[in-house]
Amino acid sequence: MYAIVEVAGMQFKAEESKILRVPKMDVEPGKSITLDKILLVADKDSVQIGKPIVANAEIKATVIDHGKDKKILVFKKKRRKTYQVLNGHRQQITELKIEKISLGKAAPKAAEAKEDAKAEPAAKAAPKKAAAKPTGEKAAAKPAVKKAPAKKAPAKKAPAKKAETQSES
Repeated sequence: MYAIVEVAGMQFKAEESKILRVPKMDVEPGKSITLDKILLVADKDSVQIGKPIVANAEIKATVIDHGKDKKILVFKKKRRKTYQVLNGHRQQITELKIEKISLGKAAPKAAEAKEDAKAEPAAKAAPKKAAAKPTGEKAAAKPAVKKAPAKKAPAKKAPAKKAETQSES
């Protein structure tokens, strides 16, 4: 069984008892974590593809260590300009040991969704105050105010044409 999991915007293939090298996570070594952004789970004969993630699937992993990945060389050059720059970079990583890939049951999440649905109507029941409309004498006492029409910008004149001069030679 294996799964495709998204960690820090990158996708990794996770298999049980294998080690993944992912971008650095803020978890102490030795602690267990749960990865829940699983895009695909494949067993011997069945494949589940998420839309965008597989519902109720999770991966349990243990943080082994933090460290640095292999060095990547960045070389920049502009020919005929005597410009060359060589920089190196080592990305910080976290090593995870995959303990278990599991597909949970849909019932617990469905129960939570029903509870949320019950809570929403209670929140919507609170009346909203509408803007009060003037009635009676106060409404009649206000005269209608007309705005002056906006002035139009003067039309631009076309530039005067230069008369062609004929030179007599």
